[in-house]
Amino acid sequence: EAHLVESGGGLAQPGGSLTLSCVASGFTFNQYGMTWVRQIPGKALEFVADIHADGGQARYKESVKGRFTISKDNAKNTLYLQLTNLKPEDTAMYYCLKGFDVSTKGQGTQVTVSS
Repeated sequence: EAHLVESGGGLAQPGGSLTLSCVASGFTFNQYGMTWVRQIPGKALEFVADIHADGGQARYKESVKGRFTISKDNAKNTLYLQLTNLKPEDTAMYYCLKGFDVSTKGQGTQVTVSS
């Protein structure tokens, strides 16, 4: 059974940076693409970025292109999301997913962007 643990969130000022991590266990990490999604209370999960199983090809939500970078370290079973030039509208709970399986999301990590 997939187990994902997100961390690295916090409070950042507009224009600031954070790096989120997602440690995976319970499945063969290097065989699966991974996804970051985010959620604001009362709203649906929103796609942020995903990455191919081999850590190569990645895709991004249009509003985060050029600011966020997804990466995958298969040796460490860890997924990352580098957030730069943060904006208040990036404030949300961030989750990682095995593939696009929403049932695998962990407890999430809160990102709050505020001055």
